[in-house]
Amino acid sequence: MAAKRQTKKEDLKARLIVAGTELIREQGLKNLRARDIAERAGSALGGLYTVFDDLDGLILHVNSGTLKRLETALNAAISPSTNIEETFLSLSLAYLRFALAERNLWSALFEHRMPEGVSVPEWHLAEHAFLIGLIATPLSRQMPDASCDEVAIRARTFFAAIHGVLSLSLEGRFIGITTEALEHEITVLAGILARSRS
Repeated sequence: MAAKRQTKKEDLKARLIVAGTELIREQGLKNLRARDIAERAGSALGGLYTVFDDLDGLILHVNSGTLKRLETALNAAISPSTNIEETFLSLSLAYLRFALAERNLWSALFEHRMPEGVSVPEWHLAEHAFLIGLIATPLSRQMPDASCDEVAIRARTFFAAIHGVLSLSLEGRFIGITTEALEHEITVLAGILARSRS
């Protein structure tokens, strides 16, 4: 009996995550409502709270799935045999294309905030590590005398540069650039970052 209940709970959890993913993809994070998720998943509203403590818990799991798909896309874009400039270019363009294809889900990764006083769970923080690791690995070969901390800081800076251009542009900020120009500018920026050694 307990095993059957657990199976039903896992099935409901999966359906709720799928429903949350679909709704964020369609309408963005700001318009997400627990009632709409439950309805799409074919569940009563209370069912959501038997699986997740709150809506934030479900959003973390949706974001977790987005991160896994992003990691797959970025890993598929690079080859270990390429030089750092080609690697940074491939990573940057793959990141751009993922963000354009999954704009609302990608935005949700950075828009979501836990309630005041509540920390993001360690398991979810750890899921973000690949974003820096994919940059730090080739970067460490270019900075052989640097410490691990120095490489990590530079990798974070590189990620922030690419992400910042992309984010400001997709949000339509006045200093952003058009979607049509993004690929060229990201290509130029990735090359500049790859050649930076100091």
